[in-house]
Amino acid sequence: MITAKITSKGQVTIPKDIRDVLKSSIVKFNIKDGKVEIEPVKEIAGSLKKYTKTVKKYSFAEERETAWQSIIKENYVKKEKL
Repeated sequence: MITAKITSKGQVTIPKDIRDVLKSSIVKFNIKDGKVEIEPVKEIAGSLKKYTKTVKKYSFAEERETAWQSIIKENYVKKEKL
């Protein structure tokens, strides 16, 4: 058995022996019969799905192009107008 303290902010340092077993830096907690189970998350895409704000999926190339266009507008288009 390994014991850890919960801080006033609700944080716990997961001991190295347990982190070695988990082999993941992302975990999920399950509550069953008044007990808490910790389980490693191997694939984050599905577990973070509820936090996405858009339904449409963009490719990396599309996202990069959108970011570049924003940078160009912010840094160059405004300066040309001055």
